[in-house]
Amino acid sequence: MSDLDEPTDSEPSGDDDGETGAFSATILDGPNRAIIEALQQDGRRPYGAIATEVGLSEAAVRRRVQRLRDAGIMQIVAVTDPLQLGFTRQAMVGIEVEGDVRIVADKLSALPEVDYVVMCAGSFDLLAEVVCEDDERLLHVLNDSVRSIDGVRRTETFLYLKLNKQTYSWGTR
Repeated sequence: MSDLDEPTDSEPSGDDDGETGAFSATILDGPNRAIIEALQQDGRRPYGAIATEVGLSEAAVRRRVQRLRDAGIMQIVAVTDPLQLGFTRQAMVGIEVEGDVRIVADKLSALPEVDYVVMCAGSFDLLAEVVCEDDERLLHVLNDSVRSIDGVRRTETFLYLKLNKQTYSWGTR
């Protein structure tokens, strides 16, 4: 991409056929990686300050950020501390599935208390992070929501005692 973030005749337009891989490879050039890393450190950082760092105009940074957001490569959100918001019980739930794992993953993802679902290999087919107000709500979610999903064969719940590290600043490598 050029400094103005407009495609040239030799550069892809960013319009792809639904496959984000090709688009991601094109859009993750050096300046965009630097923009992402700056926003991972401080999502409220002014575009003008980022522009100075990466050698682009403020308008170019603004356009690049919007394209990165539109492509689903990044989000700019407020990360909160669940404890300070009254969510005193967090747990990771390991789930063994019979049948199509994707269907169960989709059903888990629809639950408001579930904020993270990953398909994995190993002892469990899925891991789901659950954030609740208290133990009573966790019991309800586990018993009435998670375990009642067709295909859930077995669960194991790992209660969080203390969160030692949570970061979103792993860079773009």
